Amino acid sequence: MSISKSVQPESTRHLSSLKDLWPFMRPYLGRIVLAFILLCLGSTTLLLVPLAFRDLIDFGFGQQQNSRGGLLGSLSLNAHFIALFGLASLWALTVAVRYYTVTWIGERVTADLRSAVYARVLKQSPQFFETLQTGEVLSRLTGDTTLIQTVIGSSISMGLRSLFQFTGGMVMLAVTSFYLFSLNLGLMALLMLPIFAIGRQVKKLSRDSQDKIADASALAGEILNAVPTVQAYTQEQRETQRFADRAEISFMTAIRRTRLRAELTALIIIAVMGAIIFVLWIGAKQVHAGSMTGGQLASFVIYAVLVAGGIGTLAEVWGDVMRAAGAIERLLELLHANSAIIDTNTPEPLQHSAKAEIQFEQVSFRYPSRQQSTALDDISLGIASGESIAFVGPSGAGKTTLFQLLLRFYEVTYGTIRFNGQDIRQLSLHELRNNIAMVPQDPVIFSTNVLENIRYGRPTASDDEVIAAAQSAQVEEFINRLPDGYQTFLGERGIRLSGGQRQRIAIARAILKNAPLLLLDEATSALDAKSEILVQEGLNAAMQSRTTLIIAHRLATVKKVNRIIVLNQGRIVEIGAPDDLRKQSGLYAKLASLQFDIQ
Repeated sequence: MSISKSVQPESTRHLSSLKDLWPFMRPYLGRIVLAFILLCLGSTTLLLVPLAFRDLIDFGFGQQQNSRGGLLGSLSLNAHFIALFGLASLWALTVAVRYYTVTWIGERVTADLRSAVYARVLKQSPQFFETLQTGEVLSRLTGDTTLIQTVIGSSISMGLRSLFQFTGGMVMLAVTSFYLFSLNLGLMALLMLPIFAIGRQVKKLSRDSQDKIADASALAGEILNAVPTVQAYTQEQRETQRFADRAEISFMTAIRRTRLRAELTALIIIAVMGAIIFVLWIGAKQVHAGSMTGGQLASFVIYAVLVAGGIGTLAEVWGDVMRAAGAIERLLELLHANSAIIDTNTPEPLQHSAKAEIQFEQVSFRYPSRQQSTALDDISLGIASGESIAFVGPSGAGKTTLFQLLLRFYEVTYGTIRFNGQDIRQLSLHELRNNIAMVPQDPVIFSTNVLENIRYGRPTASDDEVIAAAQSAQVEEFINRLPDGYQTFLGERGIRLSGGQRQRIAIARAILKNAPLLLLDEATSALDAKSEILVQEGLNAAMQSRTTLIIAHRLATVKKVNRIIVLNQGRIVEIGAPDDLRKQSGLYAKLASLQFDIQ
C-alpha cells in the first residue's frame, strides 16, 4: 500500500483528476444529456430576450414600425409584452428542471464516490493506518466529497451555462454592432489574464486548506476517543489549545485563499462595470448621431451584461474547480491506494474446511515501518486440528504478530504459513478469515444493541442462535440487568458496559461464528475472578473439537492447554505441556514462578 504524491505538472495532474471522475458519472449519462439539452434550451431562450427588448423599444413604442421587421415587429404592443413574458417563463422552467437534474447528478455521483472510497479503505491492511490517521480519512470522506459535490452539482452546470452565455453573447454583440463589439472584446481579453494566474494560487491554497482541516479532524477524532484518559490526566486545557492551534492554522490558510478570491472578484467587477460604462458611452454617442437605434443600444448593453456576467461566473466557477481539484486528488489517493495484502486472482478452495491444521514453516517477519528490527525469526511450528496451543512470553516477543500473519493482516517476510496444508496466500482473504474467529484483547463494541453486536459474528444467524452463543459466553448473567435486555443500545464503543462485559460479548460473537480456528488474544484479561470462571466455561465449550490458539500473559488461564509455545525476541525458545515446562528451568518456569509464587 502506498499513497504517493504525483510528480506530474500541476495542470496535467488537475486534468487527470477530473478525468478519473468520469467512471462515476458514466452510469448517469442519460441525465447528463438531459441537463445539457436543458442548458442549451435555456441559454438560447436567454439570448432571445435582448432581441425582444430591442423590438419592444424600436417597434413596440412606435419607432421605425415601417422601416423593418424584427423578432416581434409585427406584433401589437400588448403582444410584445406577452411574448417577452413567455420567453421569461420558458427560461425559468428550463432553469428549474436543469437545476434539479444537475443537483441530483451531483448528489448521486458524490454518494457513489464516497461509498467507493470507503469500500477501498476497508480493504486496506493495518499497515495502511500506520501512517494515515482515521480522522484524515474521515475528513476526505466528508469535507472533500462536499467540495466535489458542489462542483459536479452546480459549478460545472453554471460554468457551461456561462460559457454558452458568453459565447452566444459575443456573437450577438458582433451582429448588433461590430464596432462596439471590437471595443468590448479588447476590454474583455484584459479580464482573462488575472483569472488564470490567481486561479492557480487558489488551487494550491485550497489543497493546503483541506490538509489543515484534515489535520484538525484527525486530532479531534483521536482525542474524542480518549476522553477518559484526557480527563484523568487533567489535560483538557492542553488538548483544547492543541486543537485551537490547528484550527487557527486552517483558518489562516482558508483566509489567504479567500483573500485571493475576493481580490479576483473585486478586479472583475470593477473591470466589467468599467467596460460596460465605456461601451455604453460610445453607444450613446452613436445613437445621438443616428448611426444606431435606441433598441440596438439597449440590446447591445444587455448582451454586454450577459457576457460580463458569464465571465464573472466563469471566474467564480474556475475558483471552485481549482479548490475542488485538491479535494479530488486527495480522494483519488485513497481510491487508488493499493493494499499491501494482494488477494490472489485464482484462489484455491480450502480443503477440509471443518478442521484447522496450521503449519508455520521457517517464518520470519519485519514490520514495514520497523524494518531494522525482526519481529519473528525463523518460526517453525506444526499445530494439529483440534489442538489447543498457548503462546506465552514477555511483551514484544511476537505473540500478536503470529495472529496478524495468520489472518494475513501482514505478509510474511520469509517462509510460509499453511492452513490444512495449503499456503494461505493461495486462499482468498474472505475464505481464510471466514474460517477464523478471534477475540481481541481490546474488544470492539458497535453502536447498536446487544443482539446485533453478537450477531456481527454471523449476520445470517437467527435470534435463537445469537442467544445460545450469549448463554455459552455467560453473557446473560448481565444482560438481564440491562434496561431492555438484548435490545439495549450499548452506546459508542460499548461505553455502557464494563471491560469484562465487553469481552464476554466479543467471546459470544466468536462462538456464534463457529469457525474451525479460534484465536484468543488475552480473552479473559479484563475479567474479575468470578466472571473469568463463568467465561472460561463458555470458552471450554467453544474450544471443543476446534483448534484454539491463545495468547496469554496470565498463565493460570492456560493450565489445561495441550502445549505451550514460549516466545522470546521473536524466536521459539520452549515447547511443551504446562506441567513439563514448569519442571524445567527455562523462561516459562521463571514466568510461572513470578506469577504463581507471588499469589
